[in-house]
Amino acid sequence: MLDPLSLDQLRMFVAVVERGSFRAAAANLSRAQSAVSQAIANLEQQLRVRLFDRSGHRPTMTPEGESLLADAREVLLRVDALRARAKGLGEGLELELTLTVDTLFPLSVVGCALRDMRVEHPSVAIRLAVEPLGGPLVALLEKRCKLSIMVGEEFRDPRIAVEAIGAVQHIAVVSVDHELARLPDIDVNPAVLSDHLQIVQTDPSSLSQGKTFGVLSNRICHVSSQDAKHAMILAGLGWGRLPHWQVERDLREGRLVRLATRALGRDGAVSMEAYLAHRIDEPFGPAAKAFRAALRRHVSGEAWLPN
Repeated sequence: MLDPLSLDQLRMFVAVVERGSFRAAAANLSRAQSAVSQAIANLEQQLRVRLFDRSGHRPTMTPEGESLLADAREVLLRVDALRARAKGLGEGLELELTLTVDTLFPLSVVGCALRDMRVEHPSVAIRLAVEPLGGPLVALLEKRCKLSIMVGEEFRDPRIAVEAIGAVQHIAVVSVDHELARLPDIDVNPAVLSDHLQIVQTDPSSLSQGKTFGVLSNRICHVSSQDAKHAMILAGLGWGRLPHWQVERDLREGRLVRLATRALGRDGAVSMEAYLAHRIDEPFGPAAKAFRAALRRHVSGEAWLPN
């Protein structure tokens, strides 16, 4: 006898939870609201539990629904992974390679890897975006790109597979003309830093809401891009953290100095792992595989991670 429980029912169950209502889930799935309601009712009947309490204005999950939600998501993830693997076995060459890169990762390395990819696959178009913090993860979740390069451990999702490719050193710096640059080259007390303006990059996504990353000062200047942050620090407006590859020349030529504060890592530096990421339901095509291989070569061959 065939099991009447279907993947569509599980997808509708998860969609109602994530969207907050039957109507919003129906719109997201391009289905009639009545179809979603009926599918959930059938699922409850087959499982012999109530998944939602419908007595209020919006459906709320019952304790049984909360217990089964993780199982439903796991089933859907495994099915998506199975489909992706099957698709990848017969996948043809991509028409376009779409990529979102974390602002902390050196674009020169990405450019070299893309150049090598096009030697093998010259017909493949490229669409590249650069976003900070949670941006690369959200771009994958919203299917605005097939690949992302993410830096750090803060942003993860079970629908996204990641593989480590290298590391980026993040260091605290300030303009040579700034008051902090005249402090002795010893561990700078966080209380001293908190009295000076810190330049902080904002997250275009909502994933950092309620979180702060390396913010020590009560006085903050928010900027929307890495280049703006770099420019404001160079201008002496305040201090902040930037990737070593971006400020290496400024340090060498004396425009910036490092702030040695153990509150932000040894000597004000922290090594952050970089990851190549993709959706588990979106397999690597030939161009993506060529890019991944080239990226690994250039990361291991370039001296953009200082000792």
